[in-house]
Amino acid sequence: MKELVKRQDVEGVAILSLNRPEALNALSPSLFVELHEHVKALAEQIDKVGCIILRGEGRSFSAGNDLKAMQAGEEAPHPRFQAETVEMIEDLPQPVVAEVAGHCYTGALELALACDLMICGESANFADTHGKWALTPLWGMSQRLPRRIGVLNAKEMMFTGRVVSGPEAFEIGLVNKCVPDSLLSDEALKMAHDIVENSWHTLRADKMLVNKGQDYGLKNGLQFECENSPGRAKGDDERLSGFKRD
Repeated sequence: MKELVKRQDVEGVAILSLNRPEALNALSPSLFVELHEHVKALAEQIDKVGCIILRGEGRSFSAGNDLKAMQAGEEAPHPRFQAETVEMIEDLPQPVVAEVAGHCYTGALELALACDLMICGESANFADTHGKWALTPLWGMSQRLPRRIGVLNAKEMMFTGRVVSGPEAFEIGLVNKCVPDSLLSDEALKMAHDIVENSWHTLRADKMLVNKGQDYGLKNGLQFECENSPGRAKGDDERLSGFKRD
């Protein structure tokens, strides 16, 4: 049976690839079941995997929720299964990089927004098309998109359903980098390798402190950091002992 989500490990980086290129990687319930299992496994592999790339096979990251599967009555294990899987990605201990080529529409955009960082090709297209189908956000669009690009830009994307190009996505802060399509996978892997060269102890702490710190104002956020920062790594993760001043 064909894998709907493939995994490849490269020097501390796990690459998860949505694998329905013939359907532009449309997000069927079956695909989400496989994605859920991969994410669940990665959460337990903090000593093996320091960073994760989420991408799509073929010419698109994903065209979004699989409307044909919805019409056919295909169902996820429970009503909040997809939303919970997206939250699991956001809550992974390791940094997650979304590598976006081609389409990244609606549910796919909600999926990408759960990643910590995003890099796209110049031909990438982003859109929230909930309004075209009389649907409403259920996987986090109304919360994550405004936090990423600001309320005004988020409302414009959500209210109009217009397509945002790769270069514009960079301009409005939706993505970290926009690169030529031919360089996209190499640049995403380079970003991931730059990440895993640093202390994985620090990476996990940074992600936790930044993500959970968003729940507080500045004063309470500073207190949260003071009380919850795990401090200097010990044992095999300790690096200061090798530091040499020039």
